Amino acid sequence: MSTPLRLGTRGSALAMAQSGHVAAAITAATGRAVELVEVVTAGDRSSAPVQRLGVGVFVSALRDALTARTIDLAVHSYKDLPTAEASGLHVAAVPPRQDPRDALVATGGRTLAELPPGAVVGTGALRRIAQLHALGLQLEVTPIRGNVDTRLGRVLGPDADLDAVVLARAGLARLGRTDVITETLDPMLMLPAPAQGALAVECRADDSDLVELLAVLDHAPSRAAVVAERALLATLEAGCSAPVAAYAELAEGENGDEIYLRGAVISPDGSRDLRLSRTGTPADAAEIGKALAAELLELGADSILGHEGSTGPGTQQFGSTE
Repeated sequence: MSTPLRLGTRGSALAMAQSGHVAAAITAATGRAVELVEVVTAGDRSSAPVQRLGVGVFVSALRDALTARTIDLAVHSYKDLPTAEASGLHVAAVPPRQDPRDALVATGGRTLAELPPGAVVGTGALRRIAQLHALGLQLEVTPIRGNVDTRLGRVLGPDADLDAVVLARAGLARLGRTDVITETLDPMLMLPAPAQGALAVECRADDSDLVELLAVLDHAPSRAAVVAERALLATLEAGCSAPVAAYAELAEGENGDEIYLRGAVISPDGSRDLRLSRTGTPADAAEIGKALAAELLELGADSILGHEGSTGPGTQQFGSTE
């Protein structure tokens, strides 16, 4: 019998749920046993804002473990991965993507439109902070960090101090907590982060047997959407904590499948909100993302991104994978 594959994962409830799902899928598809190996990352050890810790703070330790051969594969929230490829490593599979939209959890079962002026909304992403300000709802937006349960406790717990929080719907779904969602936010209101809801299953590029084994988990439509969104992010030269949003959908067109990509760059105070869209074929996913980014840059996206560190009072970035 083959030895179990060692799957590296962060230790949070969400990371363990994601990795457990991938492990079960591998075993179901191939018969190969998989064991989870917890790896502590710099992002898990620190409470500092993510932009101070650097891009890839939640993945570097997992990648180090892969390179050191203490694990065989790793599961990442794809939106946490730096856009630059890691030498010697390969994303062997992008499993079917969860719903990439954002979700509101509010007191009294309220929707975003039902929150009164001055309501305090917590979120960990500068992208969400910027879009909430851009809506002009006169909400007080406050940056928060912590795992899903910690964030939910600030709205639903006995010591709740917020009127609402905004989280990735995918994380709540993977934890079986969609019952707490009071509104799944329309992308017209809140465009998701590039690759939100998608997982990346990574292994060493020279492990050809494992690359072939993991390919059974790859979902071509999910990979194409993520490629388009991350190509936009890379062309903008923005990190995962930047106020950049992107959402690619695949649909049947007159001449076969098409990708419809929407992208946005929003100033942290919401005063500048650049949004464009572009369509093309899945085979051209990367080029669609690059072209849309170029159009955003022509409209002045670089001037917004160039000042992302000057976020003003109450809008600094406290993002995390959850």
